[in-house]
Amino acid sequence: MLKASKNLIKDLKKQRHNSCLLFLDNIKIIKDALKLGVEPKYILIQSDKASELEPIFSKYQSVLYSTDRTSIEMLSDSKTPQGVVCITEYLLDVVVEPKTDFLVLDGLQDPGNVGSLIRTACACGINYVYLVDSVNVTNSKLVRSSVGTIFQVKVMQLSRGDFVKFAKSNNLNLIKADMFGENIFNFKKSGKVGVVVGNEGQGVSKAISDICQFSVSLPMKNNVESLNASVSGSIIMYEISKNNF
Repeated sequence: MLKASKNLIKDLKKQRHNSCLLFLDNIKIIKDALKLGVEPKYILIQSDKASELEPIFSKYQSVLYSTDRTSIEMLSDSKTPQGVVCITEYLLDVVVEPKTDFLVLDGLQDPGNVGSLIRTACACGINYVYLVDSVNVTNSKLVRSSVGTIFQVKVMQLSRGDFVKFAKSNNLNLIKADMFGENIFNFKKSGKVGVVVGNEGQGVSKAISDICQFSVSLPMKNNVESLNASVSGSIIMYEISKNNF
C-alpha cells in the first residue's frame, strides 16, 4: 500500500466538489460499487485502520493509499468517517427511452429524498430515473441515502425543457403525485408508466403537469394533507409495481 503524499491530498481536496467524481466514504457502498464494476481512481485508508481495511481492498493495490485521520475527515462528508474514502469517476447515463416503469423527479432539492426514492425505485424494479432540474446525483448525501443503488439503475439528469421534449417525442405515459388526484389504490395501470414526484414545497411544475396523463394521490385520515416526497413517491411506486413481484 502506497503512502498518500500531502500534494495528493491537497489535489483531491480541490476536486471534492467536482461533479464528475464520487467520494464514497461508506464501506458497504464502496464494496457494492466495486462489485458492480465501478473502477476506483484512489482508495485512501486511515493508517491506524490499515490492518482491518487493507484486506478488503487488497485487489486494488495500485490505487490503495494510507493516510491520516485528518485527511480522511477532509475528504469525507460523514460526521463519523469509517476510515476509508474511495474516489471514482461517475459518468451520467445517456438519456434513453425507459424499458420499464420509471421515476421522474421534478425539481427535488433534498438529496436525502432523492437518494431514498432512487433506492425504492431500484427495489421495485423501476430501472430508469430522470432527475429533472433536481439535485446532482453525485451529491454525497444522495449517494449515502441511495445505499449504492445509483450504480444499479440508469440515472439521467436533464433540464425541464429537455425532459418535456423527450417525453413528448417518446409518448411517455406520466402520472403525477398530487393531493387532488385520483386515489392511487383505484388507479388502473395500463402499460409502462412514469411516476412524477414534484418539488418538496411546490409540487410538480406546470410544464411537467401539462404533459401528465393522470394525477394520483394517497388517501389520508385525521386531516393529514400531505406526506414527505420520498414517502409518498415510494408508496405510489410500490402500488404500480405490485404485480411485478
